[in-house]
Amino acid sequence: MAGEIDQAIECNCSHCSRKGFLLWFVPRASLTVTAGNGQLATYTFNRHVIEHRFCSVCGCQPFGLGRMPDGTETAAINLRCLEGVDLEAVARVPVNGREF
Repeated sequence: MAGEIDQAIECNCSHCSRKGFLLWFVPRASLTVTAGNGQLATYTFNRHVIEHRFCSVCGCQPFGLGRMPDGTETAAINLRCLEGVDLEAVARVPVNGREF
């Protein structure tokens, strides 16, 4: 994946909030899976438009794939699955008008 982690969203939907996701959105082309792609499974819910990817061995949910409202393909990286990221230094942005 390429890019600077400057802000993230703590999504308040029923799926993400229960799992504690802290999401960093990047263009889909910026995400490259370098290992374990064969063990990844997909979960969808509600409108079935976001592909929540998870490891079928350990259950870790490192990212999801979807589209922005304008149709641009995007990846939502779960920062809590990345090593070496100072989560306290990442700014949280509001979701649906709510501040975190």
